[in-house]
Amino acid sequence: MTSAPDTANRHPMSKIDDLIEEYEFLEPDDRYRLLIDLGKQLDPMPDALKTDATLVRGCSASVWVYPTQLDDGRLHFLADSNAAITKGIIALVLETVQDQPAETIKNTDIAAVLEPFDLKNQLSSNRTQGIPNMIALIQQTAERLEKA
Repeated sequence: MTSAPDTANRHPMSKIDDLIEEYEFLEPDDRYRLLIDLGKQLDPMPDALKTDATLVRGCSASVWVYPTQLDDGRLHFLADSNAAITKGIIALVLETVQDQPAETIKNTDIAAVLEPFDLKNQLSSNRTQGIPNMIALIQQTAERLEKA
């Protein structure tokens, strides 16, 4: 008889690790579907938060990211995009740091965590050009909130 896995002691990257493992075995079309599904799982972002101040610059599609601070100080990001694949990409980026303390987010090499997804070769360049800007915005926000 197998018991349920002990998720309480898994490190914070476990979901991203699971995604990497799944992604590696998928065909290109299925990889797109996985990204689109990830985007659909994002918490809804109220339209009122989709402002110029929350807009990520340098993305081919519109991407908005809004940080919230949980009672225990961890950061939770709301995000949305007007393009399904781009929404999936921001969901993937957030998966690396969601609900972590600001210090952890600031010190996480998000680009390195995302390397196994090989997004530059999987997606067109206009789909990936904004990823560094998404990462920079998230880490700058964490650094600012850590000091607050």
